[in-house]
Amino acid sequence: MKLQGKVAIVTGGARDIGREVSLRLAKEGAKVVINYFGSEAEATETKKLVIEAGGEAITVQGDMTKWTEVESLIEQTKKAYGDAIHILVNVVGGLFGRKPIEEQDEAWYNLVMDVNMKSIFFTTKATIGAMPSGSSIINFSSQAGRDGGGGGASLYATAKGAVMTYTRAMAKELGPKGIRVNAVAPGMIATSFHDRFTKPEIRTNVAASTPLRRQGDAKDVADLVLYLASDESSFLTGTNVDINGGTYFS
Repeated sequence: MKLQGKVAIVTGGARDIGREVSLRLAKEGAKVVINYFGSEAEATETKKLVIEAGGEAITVQGDMTKWTEVESLIEQTKKAYGDAIHILVNVVGGLFGRKPIEEQDEAWYNLVMDVNMKSIFFTTKATIGAMPSGSSIINFSSQAGRDGGGGGASLYATAKGAVMTYTRAMAKELGPKGIRVNAVAPGMIATSFHDRFTKPEIRTNVAASTPLRRQGDAKDVADLVLYLASDESSFLTGTNVDINGGTYFS
């Protein structure tokens, strides 16, 4: 097993891509902490799936935009699995809706930027003191951070662009400590995210224009996260890896 003896935190680990990441890491031997905010039933189901697959996991509720709740996540992780945390996967993020710039206000700005960017700042700050050399942080950006996103997603795209830049900065700062930092930038992945916010005809058109002629699957992304979390990518840091079937080349 590639992650035997490792402890991994997956924020937003209860459903969709987060669920597949939690399962993939657990199947490779990691003890997984599944963080969730409002998806308690989904988190419980994900934990059940991990255990059925022979893995080990706990669930921890918490809002990753609140410093005290991030601290609580780390404390509960250490209580369950010891003082060392080897993998942090920052899946938490969201579009929340599509609004043209003239309809956006300060509350909207704070919501989108906090969930997509401040959450990563908080979890990283709280976790790195417990990370030994050889640890790995994987952030979630988006193709929107490359191309500006679709209609009404200007702030979401901006936040994901900030995640890309922060990933590079983190890689420089944490590299001397032996901590690698990379990000994944998914394109059209078949999840409830696009079920809510992307029209079916747009998804069909995107899939048809993709060189591989399909949407991505959450398992595709989870496989990439596993690679970035494992020693197989030991000389890879500061990258933002596109996973979009060829719809966009960085």
